[in-house]
Amino acid sequence: MQTHNIRINTTAKKYSIIIGSNIINKISKILNTQKLYFKKCLIIVDKNIPNKLKLNLIKNLKIKKKFIYEFNAIEKNKDYKNVNKIHNILFKYNFHRDDCVISLGGGITGDISGFASSTFKRGIKFISIPSTLLSQVDSSIGGKTGINNSFGKNLIGSFYQPDLVISDIKILNSLPPREIICGYAEILKSSLIDSYKNFMFLNKNINKILILKTPFIERAIIESCKLKKKIVEKDEKEKNLRKVLNLGHTFAHAYESTLKFSKKLNHGEAVIFGIRNAIKFSNEKKYLSKEKFEIINSHINKIGLMRKFKKLFNKKDLNKIINYMKSDKKNNSNNINIILIKDFGKIKTDFYISPIKLRKFLISELNK
Repeated sequence: MQTHNIRINTTAKKYSIIIGSNIINKISKILNTQKLYFKKCLIIVDKNIPNKLKLNLIKNLKIKKKFIYEFNAIEKNKDYKNVNKIHNILFKYNFHRDDCVISLGGGITGDISGFASSTFKRGIKFISIPSTLLSQVDSSIGGKTGINNSFGKNLIGSFYQPDLVISDIKILNSLPPREIICGYAEILKSSLIDSYKNFMFLNKNINKILILKTPFIERAIIESCKLKKKIVEKDEKEKNLRKVLNLGHTFAHAYESTLKFSKKLNHGEAVIFGIRNAIKFSNEKKYLSKEKFEIINSHINKIGLMRKFKKLFNKKDLNKIINYMKSDKKNNSNNINIILIKDFGKIKTDFYISPIKLRKFLISELNK
């Protein structure tokens, strides 16, 4: 396939997202083309990454001083303790701001690597090589980094743009179907935010995308990246427009936190539940027409989620869910900010609901 270069231009930094197949083999050439030079690097790699892929990166990265930190990429480990471990390695080997941290892994690895990079000597060079579909279409783009604490997900973080993103589509072949669905959740979200045309492309080709068939998977990834580029360039620090990217996420983060980031529910599955909640609520409040609701809901049913909402949660969980939603970064009052949808390409970011009304809505979801 052809290699694509999507250029991101923010006030903080200008950088490229390189999308292609088998491009890790060309990483040194890519670095030269991007005029990105450094003498020393720390590769933070998800320990679940196939060894062949890790060795391929090390072999093709023509840098003399390479250090490896293998990270157990689960949400529970996305915390201060592991950030401190990364910082200690950087200090031990006398890294400077002109040296580089390279992340090889999914969103969790990218988040903690980006946050550690942003806080080490107020910022070291950072390259992201996302290894999951979810991270290729979402978390590797836009500079949001974050770690978790007892109050919820991603509540501690920074805006820190990478110096380069390399999305190698061949990596995705090693992913299990559940991980592909996890990434598809963000692709679906992007299409709802973007346009009816892009949604209908997904609706027509969902089965081909879920088996990573060319050229359908490439187009889905590229269109998602273009949508995020457009929004991030207009609102880098999430002051206004960028909030649209949180469609479904207020619910999703609360569900993940309530289950203590267990394997019962991954991020993408939580986002799909959250999108279903958001479209249903949008329809109940007369923002989204019944026809559009049914089109989107029908599409969600095609995804084939392995988990059922009412089997994951019960009424005893509602207080926890609501408390986590109240802790969400978007809230600035006692009410809870939920991102709703009025139509394809038309998102409502200023809807607030009281905890009591939200509880009634969630009870109705559990009783379905």
